[in-house]
Amino acid sequence: MKISSLHKVEKVRANVEGAKDVFRQVPISKRDGSPNFSFRVFTIEPNGHTPFHTHPFEHLNYVIEGHGSLVEEDGKELEVKKGDFVLILPDEKHQYRNRSPKDPFLIICAVPKEYE
Repeated sequence: MKISSLHKVEKVRANVEGAKDVFRQVPISKRDGSPNFSFRVFTIEPNGHTPFHTHPFEHLNYVIEGHGSLVEEDGKELEVKKGDFVLILPDEKHQYRNRSPKDPFLIICAVPKEYE
């Protein structure tokens, strides 16, 4: 069993092409013995965004703070806010954007541990 406090987990800038002002924390992963999933937390700073991308696996998201938009492949933006859950299916092109000029946007992202 493991209990992690997010404020004690190292926060690292996501140096991924297409990302702007995104930081990543990994409070639970295969390094902790998790047999199936890794939980990552992404902090998207004001006016920041993740890359517009796809991947071959689903991921489950939960918004823990702030609000923003989820951009679909056709460019349509769906509003997401604190308390919302999101399922991104394999190969669905997507991007998260923080639309706030002053507040951070934090999401939990659960993925299969092989893709951590």
